[in-house]
Amino acid sequence: MSDTPNPIQLQKFLGGIDYPAGKDELVKKAEESGADENVLNALRNLPDKKFEGPTGVSEAVAGG
Repeated sequence: MSDTPNPIQLQKFLGGIDYPAGKDELVKKAEESGADENVLNALRNLPDKKFEGPTGVSEAVAGG
């Protein structure tokens, strides 16, 4: 998927979030940080689980 946000872009909008964090928390934080629709859509498509840290989020968005 060529429109997948890169990890740096993704974490820019999630800065300051407390992990572990669920999908809804990640989406809310990104919205509050002014994330674009590309980032928000990627986060909305994550599995409904708790993520232990930024690496897990980046891997899930990348399709890992």
